[in-house]
Amino acid sequence: MRNFAPVKLNIDMSQQRVPTALGTEKISKLLMQYAIPSIIAMTASSLYNMVDSIFIGQGVGAMAISGIAITFPLMNITAAFGSLVGVGASTLTSVKLGQRDYDTARRVLGNVFVLNILLGAMLTLVTLPLLNPILYFFGASDNTLPYARDYMQIILIGNIITHLYFGLNALLRSSGHPEKAMYATIGTVLVNTILDPIFIFGLDMGIRGAAIATVIAQSLALMWQIKLFSNKNELLHFQKGIFKLKKRIVFDSLAIGLSPFLMNLASCVVVILINNALVTHGGDYAIGAYGLVNRLVFVSIMVVMGFNQGMQPIAGYNYGARRYDRVTQVFKLTVMWATGVTTFATILCMGIPDILVRIFTTDEELIRISVKAMRIILLVFPVVGFQMVTGNFFQSIGMASKAIFLSLTRQLIFLLPCILILPHYFGENGVWYSMPISDAIATIVAAIMLWQQFQIFKKQQVDQ
Repeated sequence: MRNFAPVKLNIDMSQQRVPTALGTEKISKLLMQYAIPSIIAMTASSLYNMVDSIFIGQGVGAMAISGIAITFPLMNITAAFGSLVGVGASTLTSVKLGQRDYDTARRVLGNVFVLNILLGAMLTLVTLPLLNPILYFFGASDNTLPYARDYMQIILIGNIITHLYFGLNALLRSSGHPEKAMYATIGTVLVNTILDPIFIFGLDMGIRGAAIATVIAQSLALMWQIKLFSNKNELLHFQKGIFKLKKRIVFDSLAIGLSPFLMNLASCVVVILINNALVTHGGDYAIGAYGLVNRLVFVSIMVVMGFNQGMQPIAGYNYGARRYDRVTQVFKLTVMWATGVTTFATILCMGIPDILVRIFTTDEELIRISVKAMRIILLVFPVVGFQMVTGNFFQSIGMASKAIFLSLTRQLIFLLPCILILPHYFGENGVWYSMPISDAIATIVAAIMLWQQFQIFKKQQVDQ
């Protein structure tokens, strides 16, 4: 990535907090320092979604859970555009800090703010008028459409807020404030948990109340983030001259963020196909079961993502500083912990699936289908931790093309053919088995690519 010519902003660097410890501190200590706040934040984020589902399932009904499951593709699309800017910019910020190019790092902050507003507004204006046909395309039936529509109308209206909230949180982590990013996420969970029962039950707003609680919680967190980035004593802060979009910053941010963008977009395509296959072979209850399993598995996935977010600034900084030994070390440690998380989640879900599902619903048919689906989907789930970390690793060091390819292997290249073929022979079970099969093949591909990259690191380390 090309550097910009420095702009004189008259900043006294002695007053700024520069995270140089990323290149000197012990890797295990750094990973815990950055990962634990991220893990807490990401776990809180997964609970945030789970709280919505619990209140909706217990307060509105089983069909409302299926309605929420229908919104997953559209939620993935909004998340895709958010990650396109936020993840790419946070990685670019880490690399620029490692290169001590602080002027560009500041400009990244301003560009992220503007891009999130533009993309968030564009997505709302395009999808809101076409919401009904979009949801039908995603697998909604006449029974589930009213719930899905009522929820997504509110979420889309607050889409700009959501984009800014996630984008600024990513930059908080990359600029040396993982604990503040954690506080922002925990704050949204607490506010949402308090407001959910008030709006759903107290004000009798049903599923729309859950959506309103979500938007309000993110709005409060965003106000706090803006206050933090307005502090002139911080290295990265809002100031005149950084909000003008720069072609190179926009291009580099979007290029790096293209991997998680395509991953979310591929996930959207896959969920659409899964929903339609489940409607054909299992009905609305099968879609609800898929939604419940997703909510439960999402907790462990978010913990792994927390480790990935902890790894990202460490790997990015040291890659920019050409410390390949430290880059390798942080990757290996992250893989070890991530695999432990997915293994524990598998044991737990295989051991007491019915107890976990009953947290969301008392409907016996929905419970039966959910338990069966969970036991099939998680057959090879322990290896998913390794695959996720590997994809994020390439993204963290700016190798966007490799990260994109790995994202597509698990989400699209291997899973898509399975979903299109297996249900014709095995019905509903064919949909469930598609997921562990694609996970296993994608992990093998990730291991091969990773081995090749480590060989390059070894050669570069010797040549230094």
